[in-house]
Formats: sequence, structure tokens, C-alpha cells
Amino acid sequence: MSIAAPPHGECECELALASPGWLDTLDAGFRRLVEVPAALLVAAEVLILFVGICARTFHRPIIWSDELASILFLWLAMFGAVVALLRGEHMRLTFLVSGLSPRVRAWTETLAVGAMFMLFALMLHSAYDYTEDQSFVEMPALGWSGVVRAAAVLVGFVLALLACCIKLARHRPVDVAAVAALLGAIALGLYLAAPLLVTAGNWSLMVFFVGLLGAGVLAGVPIAFSFALATAAYLLTTTSTPLTIVVGRMDEGMSGLILLAIPLFVLLGQLVEVTGMARVMVAFLASLLGHVKAGMSYVLLGAMLLVSGISGSKTADMAAVAPVLFPEMRRRGMKDGELLSLLAASGAMSETIPPSIVLIAIASVTGVSIAALFTAGIMPALVLALVLAVVARWRAGREEDQTVVARAPMSIVVKSLAIALPALLLPFLIRTAVVEGFATATEVSTIGIAYSLVLGILVYRGGLRWRAAIPMLARTASLSGAILFIVGAASAMSWALTQSGFSHALAAAMAAVPGGQTGFLLVSVVAFMVLGSLLEGIPAIVLFGPLLFPIAKQFGVHEVHYSMVVILAMGLGLFAPPFGLCYYAACIIGQVAPEAGMRRIWIYLGSLFVGLLFLTFVPWFSIGFLPGK
Repeated sequence: MSIAAPPHGECECELALASPGWLDTLDAGFRRLVEVPAALLVAAEVLILFVGICARTFHRPIIWSDELASILFLWLAMFGAVVALLRGEHMRLTFLVSGLSPRVRAWTETLAVGAMFMLFALMLHSAYDYTEDQSFVEMPALGWSGVVRAAAVLVGFVLALLACCIKLARHRPVDVAAVAALLGAIALGLYLAAPLLVTAGNWSLMVFFVGLLGAGVLAGVPIAFSFALATAAYLLTTTSTPLTIVVGRMDEGMSGLILLAIPLFVLLGQLVEVTGMARVMVAFLASLLGHVKAGMSYVLLGAMLLVSGISGSKTADMAAVAPVLFPEMRRRGMKDGELLSLLAASGAMSETIPPSIVLIAIASVTGVSIAALFTAGIMPALVLALVLAVVARWRAGREEDQTVVARAPMSIVVKSLAIALPALLLPFLIRTAVVEGFATATEVSTIGIAYSLVLGILVYRGGLRWRAAIPMLARTASLSGAILFIVGAASAMSWALTQSGFSHALAAAMAAVPGGQTGFLLVSVVAFMVLGSLLEGIPAIVLFGPLLFPIAKQFGVHEVHYSMVVILAMGLGLFAPPFGLCYYAACIIGQVAPEAGMRRIWIYLGSLFVGLLFLTFVPWFSIGFLPGK
């Protein structure tokens, strides 16, 4: 999956007023104030977890390491969310906004920042109350007050509020005033309509979680903030629930220790690219298959399978593979639209390859075994890779020229294998360590980081630069913060929906679907394709996973099999134009205009859909290799 939308900072700067020098200086200083601690927090987490693994290996476990890692993780999530805000890297839907005139688009950018400002201003006092409440909690291993941990939310909200102020200062005062008037009018309207909304019961959910949420997402307000604002508005308008509950649910959603694997795998993905490990793996596949018909398409599919098992991030996967392969594929006559379509389809194909971040999210919110998910995720991806390979073979005669490419001499193949072998071992090291129980999904990422650093320094020399360490760590914090803030906001929203009784109504409706298990699975496939397209993978699974997995169990669907089905369905939606965020990420990475692939991609997505239906109704490919099966 993609862990963040493409950066929008450049667009925003173009649409805003020219910034005075003092504002640029203030912005640069504030960024350093936030990015350096965020980068150091990432480094600290890696070090603490790696030391913990080493200590346990030598039978001298450090009893407080997990607790300290959990504390720092919440600080990392909040600082990372602020860095993502400053860089414009929070996930958002820009399809509709991008088609507007520059003047209107400038106003929608102001609206996005104004909505974020409103959220933090609204939640700031509740964050203070929540921090104060945690003073009565004492951490069992370290003996510290709970304030040390909970203060991360308060500090993060304060920093985010300041960041919004700096960003608003770059926008036209008339736009800021218009946004303030609009948001104020919406708040006043909800206040006056409160008695009517209360009496409407669950029908009021349509106002907040369809109308208000949908309007925010379509207007380009980042998805996480749209979630949080809709939830806060619903609770303030129709209930007496204090907003400290929302803060607590966001804290709980972001704090699952298994989610710590997210920033660590993001960092690992960057190291794989910087050290050249991805490049040598692709070079080996090209020497092996480059001479056959559709050979470079096979290489792309194989490379995505390999790299997906390392980085866990769709954006990182595509960024590691496309720049290496696209020039040669273009030289052989493949059109840009075909390249883009194959790249996007291969991203959707490999969604279940461990350590997929969506697998980690599912394990966190549903309690499904992460080891079982890691074991089950490989075979469905291989089936879909075979499907895409067949389509690529059929398309090759139409797209490639008839240039004959000589088979690489065996000496070249062997040499490229020898060079790539250390890198090729990494995905197998990661999967084996988790499946065999040597390390958790979180811990194994630190092993991968250490392994990549050793390879980068001793084997693949030249890619690593110490001066690039802080920017790389800050980038990791930013992408991770964008993901984790969505998880937190979606957790709060999911709780509100559950408290409203919506979950029971949904369960009843899904249980009444005609066709029993078959009907439920078909509805789930379609629903998660739509959710993946509109909401992205992680927020969709955090919102609906806790609601739908128990229903799947009632229908006799294995939880691991259901996980594979919904992940692949979300992947199809995520890469499907016109709304799929990752489709546009593939366009940026491949440097191809979005319209170039609008027609061609449906051939690939259609074949993936057929493959998904096959996997849906043949569960063996998902659970056949689990212990006891």
C-alpha cells in the first residue's frame, strides 16, 4: 500500500501569496525544531528494539525496553504527524480539486489548512485534560507517571496548531476570512440543528459521516482530519460525551506496539533504495529474463514481489523499481500508458506480500495472528502475479517492437546473482524470523535495518551518506506520522460509530445479505474496493475491520482468508482511477501523465478482479500453508 499521498507543498506554495523573508525564516526554523527530534526518535526506536533483541538472545532481557519503546512511539507518531503537516504529506483526495481553476484551488488549499487548525484548536483543551488524567497512572516497569507518555498528544497538538498558523500566514487574508466564515457557519448550523439531529437518531450519522465527512474529503481536506472533525462534530452535537474520549481513542489507536513496525519498515524501504539493494535485485532478474518475450514485464512483476517483501510500502516499492526498469522498457517500444498500467497493477497485486503495512494494521485492530498473515500473504500474490504475467505476455506482441534482445551469457547471470544474493536474502530473512517466532513483526524490521546498513557499508558501497541520515529519518517520521494519525482518527471514528449502534445495524444488514457466505464475500469485495478507492487501505480497515471480521466469522469465513480478500479488494480500489490515490503516485514515480493509463489499466485491473474472485472462493490459497491446515 501507499503510505501517503504525493506531497502537495509545492502546489500550495504556488497558489499562495509570495512569502516575506521573515516568514520563510520562521518556517525553516520551525521545521528544524520538529524534524530533528522526529528523526532522533526514529533512530532511538531502532536502537532500543535492536538492543532488546540482542539482550533477549543472550538470555538477559531488558524488562523496560518495550515500555520505553511504547512511550517514544507515541511521541514519534505525534511529531511525525506535525512533520507531515508541514510537508503536506497527509493523505488526501485531490482528484476533484486538481481540476478546479487556480484561484478556486488556492481557496480549497486554505480550507484544508483552516480545517486542520479548527480541529487542533477544538481538541487542545481536551488534550490537556487527558494529559492531566494520566497523572494518576504509573508505568509498571519504569515507574514513571503516565503524563510522560500522554504529554506527547498535547505537545503534538500545540506544534500542529503553530504549524497551521504558519501555513495560514502564506495564504491570502481574504481566503482565510472566507474559510473562517464557512467553518463558523457550519458550526453554527450544527449547533442550531442539534435538537433535530438528536431526535433523528442514527439517521443523523448521515449528516456527519456522509455529508460532512464526504464534503471534507472531496474538498481536499486530509482524510485523517476529515475523520476527526466529523467524529468531534457528531459527539459535540448529538451526545454529552467529552472530547477527551476522542483524544484517548486516538492515543489508543496510535499506540499499539505492533504499529511500531510501520516507521521501521518505512526506514528499511528507504535503506533498500539508497544502498542499491533494489537495483542489484532488479539487475539480476533482467539478466535472467530480459531476453524473452514480455521479459521486462516479468522482471517488473518479480521485482515488485521481491521489494514488496522488504519495504512494506507501495510507494517505496514503485519508487525502487520504476526508475531502474522504465528506461529499458521504453527503449524496447513499450508505451508510457502500458508501463504505468503494469506498474499500478503490480502494486495492487503485491498488497499481501509481507511485511505489508496493511497486514500489520489488520493484525493490530482485529487480533489476527501476524505470523499467520505473513505466512498466508505470499501465495495469493503469486497467483495474481501469474495472472498479470499472462496478460503481459498477451499485450507484449502489441506494445513492444520486434527488437531481438540477446540472451545474457551465463557468466553475466551468475555474476549478477552473486552480486544480488546478499540483497535477495533479506526478504527471506524477514519472513523466516517472524514465521519461526525468532522475532516479532516489529523487532524483525530492526534486524532488516541492521542487515541493510551492513550491506550498504561493506558490500554495496557508495549509496550511504551520513549527511543524508537526518533527512532520511525525518522522511520516515513524516510518512509514519501520516499513517499513524489516520489510524488514530479512524479509531476514534470507529468507536463513535460503534457507540451509536451503527455496528449492530451493519451486522444485521450484512447477516441478511442473500446467498449466505457467498453473498457476504461478494458484498465485501465490492465494498472494500470502493473503500480502498475513496479512503485508502489503512483507514478503511481500521474503520470497518472490527465491525466486519466478527460477521465473517459468523458466516464461517476464516479470518486469515477474509484478511487476504479485503486487502486485495482494497488494493484494486487503491490503484483504480479516477479516485485511487496510488494510481497518481504511480504516475508521479513513472513520470507519466495520468490520462495515458486511463484506458489501458482496466485490462490489468479486470484480470486482477477475476483473479481476486478465484482467490475469494478457493480459500486454500490463503490458508493452505497455515499450521494445522
